[in-house]
Amino acid sequence: MSEVRAALAGARRLVVKVGSSSLTTASGGLDVGRLDALVDAIADRVSRDTEIVLVSSGAIGAGLAPLALGTRPKDLATQQAAASVGQLALAHAYVESFGRYSLTVGQVLMTSNDVVRRAHYRNAQRTFSRLLALGAVPVVNENDTVATEEIRFGDNDRLAALVAHLVGAEGLVLLSDVDALYDGDPRSGASRKITEVASEADLEGLAVGRSSSGLGTGGMMSKVAAARTAAAAGIPVLIAAAQDAPSALKAADVGTAFTPAPSRMSARRFWLGYAAGSQGRLVLDDGAVTAVVRHRRSLLAAGVVGVDGDFQAGDVVDLVTPEQTVVARGVVAFDVTELPELIGRSTHELPPEQRREVVHADDLVPLRRRR
Repeated sequence: MSEVRAALAGARRLVVKVGSSSLTTASGGLDVGRLDALVDAIADRVSRDTEIVLVSSGAIGAGLAPLALGTRPKDLATQQAAASVGQLALAHAYVESFGRYSLTVGQVLMTSNDVVRRAHYRNAQRTFSRLLALGAVPVVNENDTVATEEIRFGDNDRLAALVAHLVGAEGLVLLSDVDALYDGDPRSGASRKITEVASEADLEGLAVGRSSSGLGTGGMMSKVAAARTAAAAGIPVLIAAAQDAPSALKAADVGTAFTPAPSRMSARRFWLGYAAGSQGRLVLDDGAVTAVVRHRRSLLAAGVVGVDGDFQAGDVVDLVTPEQTVVARGVVAFDVTELPELIGRSTHELPPEQRREVVHADDLVPLRRRR
């Protein structure tokens, strides 16, 4: 067994994410049999002294049949209506299913504001911590009933990666209708299964598609993105099929495992790099990109060549190359109205009251270059 799979098998706190296509059908709504099978696997892992946080899609899918909707609606208002009906059905099903093992379920509905805003992020941490301390199984979903295009996470894979770091999980398991990551279309028969992803090089040239079921918003693309986010923050990740949940949650000997970074990011740095909302962009020259990314230096006004957005001092902004590639994120020390007259100037050329870093190294997180 590889080191990353051993870490997942021995983790004392796990986040498990399951997709809509693994719990619902377009014609029949919620599939209680599939849900019970998932809960069986989770309850078995809980019985071995592991704390589980379940991130579950399926609210919209569960609401289709009761509302006589044949397919997942395209418009936001109908999606929210379906989620309103389906969330109750989904929550009730989990209460009943976990009740077979005398396990208590706590529902946690989140929007991106709960992680974008630092105070909300800390409140969410305390809620999860208390639920787990009381022996409950938190069941998390994006709050589709009220989420809008501007505040939604976009898919529950990203939500699961954010929650995994937020709760201090020792592993993340992403379950779907695909059993692993492949180097091509797994339906073609000629594709090779990728069992381990140890570095970014292992992902070069891969074509990953979106969900084919019509029920979910994710797909392998979103799972790989979530796995990369969690692994970069120091969390081992497993992508596997929902039907393989017993093996995934026991020996972790199925699917694709992602090796984590050697050290775990602090909660503040993870929030800054992956959860906080960006209010604008600072365009850096090549020298500043090198200083920020390779040498972890503060960003000075001399290295800024352009400004975009509507931000104030203390907001989070993206730091980008002249080609608009995001290379870092940080807390800016100036309002957007102040920066145009400062950019490109050396510190000694600035008025004394403005001789400070545009983004201090302590408030800056370099990121992988986004292809």
